[in-house]
Amino acid sequence: MQDAQSLYKSEKTKRIRLIQILSVSLVAAFLGSLSLGSIYIAPIDVLKSIGHGLFPAWVDSPSQVTYTIISVVRIPRCLLAILAGFALGVSGAVMQSTLRNPLVSPFTLGLSSAASFGAALIIVSGPMIFGAFFNKSINFGIGPFYVSSVLVVISAFAFGILSMLIVLAIGRINDQSRSIVILGGVIIGYLFQAGVTALKYISEDGALREITIWLMGGMWGASWKSVLPLIPIVLVCCAVLYRKAVLFNALSGGDDVAKTLGVDVPKFRRDTLLVATLCTSACIAFTGIIGFIGLMSPHICRMMIGNDQRYLLPASTLMGALILLISDTAARMILAPVELPVGVLMYLIGGAFFIYLITSGRGRGME
Repeated sequence: MQDAQSLYKSEKTKRIRLIQILSVSLVAAFLGSLSLGSIYIAPIDVLKSIGHGLFPAWVDSPSQVTYTIISVVRIPRCLLAILAGFALGVSGAVMQSTLRNPLVSPFTLGLSSAASFGAALIIVSGPMIFGAFFNKSINFGIGPFYVSSVLVVISAFAFGILSMLIVLAIGRINDQSRSIVILGGVIIGYLFQAGVTALKYISEDGALREITIWLMGGMWGASWKSVLPLIPIVLVCCAVLYRKAVLFNALSGGDDVAKTLGVDVPKFRRDTLLVATLCTSACIAFTGIIGFIGLMSPHICRMMIGNDQRYLLPASTLMGALILLISDTAARMILAPVELPVGVLMYLIGGAFFIYLITSGRGRGME
């Protein structure tokens, strides 16, 4: 009995320590990313710029140019990468647990393509449908919320939900085969990619350029107007999913086990996938398609701390943000001053990781 308690405490300490390490690493990566770029800024000047932004009366700015680069360009970009990493990491862990398939993620289920189609649809048709109202902004005291951004998020969310409903319907038709979920997601992704291609074909030059850049996946569109609406969406969705961690553990034993423990499985699966889809779709609307984060981060964390969702969900969230932030920083540095789309880099890294999962046998079942 004593040995079992000691083992439990040891495992708990290891899991908490991983979360702490990931948190510290994310802060360090954030500060490092603010320094690096086509123009190098010394860490002390980064700290001074942050301090001046928070306490302008107490901390002097190093220079107006440095402060502008940090506050207007790099901080929103890094925050967008962190928020998108949060969303993709936690959504990947939730989808893998809810559907009990270790190879599912927002990317492999076609959600990314569907949300991209929804956002592209608004980019192309929004000005024609809504006129001048499309470009208006509303100030709620903490910054401007642009109507166009809100509509893009709503449209991306709606089509993301549609893709998820189709996946669930396919899974119910053939419940005996888990691989059918992956195949259904791939097919859905191709269908919505075809829709995006059609929108690109009929769009004007400005909209075509915006869609093309956005589909490559990147943080070029990062600004405070995109970050501010995402902060409450992502943080609230993460908090809601964290609170259901015990129910995710119950579901890992199978639907029948979860039902005996009092879980309304269909409702629970629908609600959690809805929250994960909202979280992911909102970020994809601003970053474009960034694949494999939702697949990689849960698996990496699961290899280190196991499948206890109370620790796996926050660890996957932090790991997703860390991977995406470091990848975006690397994408800015590889061909500096030209930026490599981070989506291209993630395809290379994620593709290699996906092959590893298949060849190593880790993709055959939940651990």
